Amino acid sequence: MLLAVACTNTKNSNSSDSLSTEGENARDNTSSAQAHADISATKADTSGSGMAHFTALGDGKVELKLTLEFPAKANQSVAVHFHEHGDCSDSGNGAHGHWNPTGEKHGKWDSGEYHSGDIGNIDLDGSGKGQVTIRSDRWSIGGDEKTNILNKAIIVHSGMDDYTTQPTGNSGSRIGCGVIMEMK
Repeated sequence: MLLAVACTNTKNSNSSDSLSTEGENARDNTSSAQAHADISATKADTSGSGMAHFTALGDGKVELKLTLEFPAKANQSVAVHFHEHGDCSDSGNGAHGHWNPTGEKHGKWDSGEYHSGDIGNIDLDGSGKGQVTIRSDRWSIGGDEKTNILNKAIIVHSGMDDYTTQPTGNSGSRIGCGVIMEMK
């Protein structure tokens, strides 16, 4: 699903979602609702961290800027998903399954059916760093239960999402977790 660090903005032909890397088309939304998750490693043998920052845009979309740093996964791709519960206990297993408020099959973001929390595979560079920016009208900061991302977990998996295996994508263990909280 994603994207080398040098990729450019791509637009979904089926919806108004978009993906890009490295802060492309950054906007100043100082008065918009914002949320944030600090991602921490869940396993002693796989150190890492990350940050997910969400901003409500004026066009009804929410923008996610995600950065990851998992040195043990250098030159690999890792799957990232939103999970149902904002609970990183038990090595991230407290988050339970993928967040799927629309009852769709697991799949590739922006391609046919997919969970609203199916972010996909993030390519990590030689230092284990990667980033992506996604804009979506499937998300809100607060608002209705089918779009509200608050108090969900963002999980980094040890492997790649195959976009086929139901309902998880066979993405491997949970190596990172953070809870999405509103910024006041």
